[in-house]
Amino acid sequence: MASPAVSFDHVALHIAGAAIYEDLSFEVAAGEFLCLLGPSGCGKSTALRLMGDLMPHSGGEIRVKGLPPARAWDQIAYVFQSPRLLPWKTALENAAFGLELRLPAMQVAERRERALLQMRRVGLGQDGHKLPAALSGGEKQRVAIARAFAIDPDIILMDEPFSALDPNTRTRLRRQVVELWQGSGKTVVFVTHDIDEALMLADRIVVLRPKPATVARTLEIAGPRPRDVESDPSLRAMRAELAALFHEMGEPEHEEITA
Repeated sequence: MASPAVSFDHVALHIAGAAIYEDLSFEVAAGEFLCLLGPSGCGKSTALRLMGDLMPHSGGEIRVKGLPPARAWDQIAYVFQSPRLLPWKTALENAAFGLELRLPAMQVAERRERALLQMRRVGLGQDGHKLPAALSGGEKQRVAIARAFAIDPDIILMDEPFSALDPNTRTRLRRQVVELWQGSGKTVVFVTHDIDEALMLADRIVVLRPKPATVARTLEIAGPRPRDVESDPSLRAMRAELAALFHEMGEPEHEEITA
């Protein structure tokens, strides 16, 4: 079998005397779209930080493409909750900025061309000249997504990237992310509080328990995309199962679990 893209093997993490994880184990298959789902504060976003070597763990083993995170940083790109665009750069310059940092020797023209390709793929090919102040919230997040894909990483870590957007924009961007990912061969690890979002996006959902977090449930979703939870009986059943699990763990029982 192929090696996993990411593996957590009995990982422990203690911060200021508090146990975030004591014995957390899960894997992310290469090319998989995996959603980390769980109650607020259970350590989902922290898992992304550990994958990206943004903080050290206390015990166990983490591997990213078979390497310690410190040696695999160049295989990873991030999309955060906020777009984190530089206000003095145009949308296209922001989309190329990851390449500027990651590959400073690359020619400016090549960086712009790679960024423009991804801007076109997210529907902003005609908006590269605009400054972030002239963009909507959804457009800013699309620039951030284009920036991540322009780097051409093997693994993209997405930390609740649509949580601040209105429902219609969230739905549209979910579909765009799936379209960008399909056929790319990239691995996506996507953190969300939103049960429906996980059901619409994921190949597999890993549900974490409250701290110290362990895996409460793993669900595989084989249905084709795009998905509509309301019209699919199997997805509605999974939604009910996940809502009941959240209720059991003390989280409010509704479809969109928010922080």
